[in-house]
Amino acid sequence: MEGAWVHRILWLVVAVAFVVGMVIPDDPETEECPPRDTRVAAPYAVTGYWVMPRADRCVTQRMVEAIHTIGGDTLITFGPRFDTRPDPDFDACLVDGRPCAEVPGKRVRQVYTYATSEEFGPGMLRCPGLDRRIESRGRIFYRLSLAASCAEAVHDLVLVTTDGDGLGNLMREATAYGMTVFPGLPAAPQREGKPWEPDHAHTAALNAFTARVLADYRERFTGLSAFGGVYQSFELAVRARADKDPIVSLYAAQHAVVAAALPGKKIVVSPYIDARRGRGFPPSQVEEGLADLAGTRAGLPMAIAVQDGRGTGKVPVYGAHEAAAKVAPRLVPVVGDVSNAQAYYGSTSDYVEAAARRVPEGVELWVNVEGFEPFPAAGECGRVDPLPLRGRTTKSRLDQQVMAAGRHAVKVISYGWDPFFTCQARYDTPSLADDIAAGWQQPIIVAAYRKELNGRPGILVEGHNLHGGTLRFGDVVVKQEWYGRERLESAWAPYAPSGAWTAITATNAAGHSSTSAYVIR
Repeated sequence: MEGAWVHRILWLVVAVAFVVGMVIPDDPETEECPPRDTRVAAPYAVTGYWVMPRADRCVTQRMVEAIHTIGGDTLITFGPRFDTRPDPDFDACLVDGRPCAEVPGKRVRQVYTYATSEEFGPGMLRCPGLDRRIESRGRIFYRLSLAASCAEAVHDLVLVTTDGDGLGNLMREATAYGMTVFPGLPAAPQREGKPWEPDHAHTAALNAFTARVLADYRERFTGLSAFGGVYQSFELAVRARADKDPIVSLYAAQHAVVAAALPGKKIVVSPYIDARRGRGFPPSQVEEGLADLAGTRAGLPMAIAVQDGRGTGKVPVYGAHEAAAKVAPRLVPVVGDVSNAQAYYGSTSDYVEAAARRVPEGVELWVNVEGFEPFPAAGECGRVDPLPLRGRTTKSRLDQQVMAAGRHAVKVISYGWDPFFTCQARYDTPSLADDIAAGWQQPIIVAAYRKELNGRPGILVEGHNLHGGTLRFGDVVVKQEWYGRERLESAWAPYAPSGAWTAITATNAAGHSSTSAYVIR
């Protein structure tokens, strides 16, 4: 997945035209928006997406409805950067002709900036005359003091700019569609020269601001069923880490603030894995990495959505029988024209299996399948700015990523909706979301293993869209004799394999067939 810094620029560069939507709904607050269509027409295996809040309410409805139509029930946003660097965008912020960072009678020690897409409630304005909501030069700003007391002579200030109440729109629309939102926590300042680490010189200020933001969320969103918790925007690798790791320390400090402000709410984190030999780490380190993350949850429920790494090229998707095969063509620019085993410590499935061996108490294991390619191909839409460039992937490759996530993932989510699922190379070509809507009924096998039924040997297959039809093992076609549905669908057929590996194809009652999967005996 991309770094959390991307969200600020993406808000500015992603065109509204990329948003995919069908019919949109009726809302007493917005008469110009058509009535909501809350049907789930094409339920796909991926059920959550990273999205960007939008100030336009009808655009938000179209986006939420498009995601809901293909089975999405979870929306995640990046938290804006709580920044220590001067930002020229804030030069437009004036109070009585003075720059907002100047406060008569007070000494300003540090000024932070925060560019967001939300409008805070009146509870954010704690210090009369000092905390202000400012409309200046056609824009909306907030000036907020982080001092423990309004009477103090020295203050740290946060200057906030917003393009509208995008997050509020998202929360209200998600509530109307029965979905859940995890807004991003304010992202920590980064160390100069080491942007992958937080700058702990500002952690106290970050926590003070986080507490104010979460108190505002509690006041504004508690009555909305969509408010499920928060997302931790600062990224880290899910691997063995040194004692007193700076990112783990940040998590522990900020999550304690979440626990105090939002008891019972869930924290979502999405650590990455890197299987590249010489740069990454083997699957054996994942278990310790999960334990470190779980140790920061401060008693709250946590979902750890492991990034599968395929979109960035850090981790491949292949079966154990394919270790000696050449890497996929679109991974060659990342690791070279070599075999999977030469380039990587293992595949996505190896890392997910390692994570599933010991999921810590209070934690759900999710998988975040990266919905893009490492580099764009000629004539292909994707992200052209900011760097690095990324390309549009296909539904068939997403299906393979869902297969690799296996049976252990409680939930499969994806980064990110815009532009990767919505862009079109030309106006008359389908988007990735369109392809999902058209092909959602294709079966996806995520696991298969021996299982006796009434004393008869057979194979139980788990996955999506398996109901009815047949299971083919190599050249042998067998009719399904049992079907069940819990978190995953299950189909059983009598078959006793003789070899070490068997190709499996599921054909459901609608006549759709899956890509072949493989099961070890």
